[in-house]
Amino acid sequence: MISKLQADYNAGLLNRLQDPEYASEYLNEALNEESQEVFMLALRDVAKAMGFAKAASESNLKRESMYKMLSERGNPNLSSLAKLLDTFGLTLAVIKKETVA
Repeated sequence: MISKLQADYNAGLLNRLQDPEYASEYLNEALNEESQEVFMLALRDVAKAMGFAKAASESNLKRESMYKMLSERGNPNLSSLAKLLDTFGLTLAVIKKETVA
């Protein structure tokens, strides 16, 4: 059973994730964990915040496919991931890795 504190935290997180800038930071932090599972869970949180049905419709992905893609073992192809991120007002980017001296 989810406690009130956990429910309040989840509601607050979903509210903050509706902001594309916050969602971008959240997803980048998940990527820093270097775990596909962590990233997919974070991406699912963003989709939940935006609304699964709306995200599926706007990205032209079937809702069932989107649920599968965003599961812990999901393995989306690049074009599906790009479509979904575009729906959230985000895009993929590659940046130079910073090295620590």
